[in-house]
Amino acid sequence: MTSTREIFSSRTETLNKYLKLDQKGSIMAEYVWVDANGDTRSKSRTLPEKDYKPEDLPVWNFDGSSTEQAPGDNSDVYLRPCAIYPDPFRGSPNIIVLAECWNADGTPNKFNFRHECNKVMEAYADHEPWFGLEQEYTLLDHDDKPFGWPTGGYPAPQGPYYCGVGSGKVVMRDIVDSHYKACLYAGIHISGTNAEVMMSQWEYQVGPCVGIGMGDELWISRFILARVAEDFGIKVSFHPKPMRGEWNGAGLHSNFSTKEMRVEGGMKHIEDALKKLEPHHVECIKEYGEDNDQRLTGRHETGSIDQFTYGVANRGCSIRIPRETAAKGYGYFEDRRPASNADPYRVTKILMTSIFGKV
Repeated sequence: MTSTREIFSSRTETLNKYLKLDQKGSIMAEYVWVDANGDTRSKSRTLPEKDYKPEDLPVWNFDGSSTEQAPGDNSDVYLRPCAIYPDPFRGSPNIIVLAECWNADGTPNKFNFRHECNKVMEAYADHEPWFGLEQEYTLLDHDDKPFGWPTGGYPAPQGPYYCGVGSGKVVMRDIVDSHYKACLYAGIHISGTNAEVMMSQWEYQVGPCVGIGMGDELWISRFILARVAEDFGIKVSFHPKPMRGEWNGAGLHSNFSTKEMRVEGGMKHIEDALKKLEPHHVECIKEYGEDNDQRLTGRHETGSIDQFTYGVANRGCSIRIPRETAAKGYGYFEDRRPASNADPYRVTKILMTSIFGKV
């Protein structure tokens, strides 16, 4: 009997035959946007082959009534290009275009969180905000069971899976490595990957990125992950607690620093920032993803959703100050509260406005 993996391998060989064909001076531009549910959507168009900047690309549109972004009687939503990446699936000279969603009346779509985030990043650009996001996710079969989990049962308790090596400890490393290389090809600042605490759970890190580039690159990395997993016939879950019980949830740990924090004496600026974050705890939680209450329980390496705490090298706090930062007296801090399904534009924006004030 032919396995699913053998079928996909055969299809890949066939696809590669067509991908090598001459495009006759044209390129394929894959326009990517974020829908109402925090998923990526995309569609393609043909353009003349040349070097493009976002402002050179045509504004396009889509049926927002089919993505829950507009009513049926006024369904056109416009795609305004804002960033360009090399396409790892079709190869050069084809491109991926990240686009913002705008309404026909010239206002940002309700689910366009990039627009306001960019205002904040531009207003406080002199502080040179650096972000690094740690994206955790879980790989599922089409029955929504994590790969490697026995049918109708559970694997051995957590312990051997984190950064594990070997059969029975990790699964689907081929997807992880394919995603890694595809991100590098696309120019994403992906800085590493590792197997996570629960079997079938993985993490990759993007950053450091400056300002709005953090949200842009994280969203495109999510799009690339979904496309890679599609090629393998695998589902990706960004739910913060995909499996109830004694299993770690999935987060989007957010590392942050400003130029003042990264130099001698920076610890004072870190401590001042944390004091400013504390009164905004509830406000931050509202921006940090859906179903996060299932994850932020005070157990499984999380702080309680009801309490703001911080400490050095303490993964049970809301904010972790790395031991190296404390020892040197400057560096960065890690906000461990955001869920894996959080919108990076909302996360990075609320961090900035909590510390520096609203624009």
